[in-house]
Amino acid sequence: MMNTMMNGGMGLMMLGMFLSTTLWILLLAVLVWALLTWLNRRWGKLAVQGELPTPKEPTAQEILSQHYAGSESNEATFQRMR
Repeated sequence: MMNTMMNGGMGLMMLGMFLSTTLWILLLAVLVWALLTWLNRRWGKLAVQGELPTPKEPTAQEILSQHYAGSESNEATFQRMR
């Protein structure tokens, strides 16, 4: 009878240790996931903020239109150059 009680008690103790270890592993996994998510969001925002847009070179047509709009050339010159 005493032997049966000891085996049952040992089983409960082993189950408790297993559950405790499992909970600690899960907690650690959640903390690592949260840290990685936070760092990814932080680095992602910095990368987006740090990027400068490359200036677009105006085309010849756009430059010509700007000159014509600014009255630097007349319509005949604009048509000829176009």
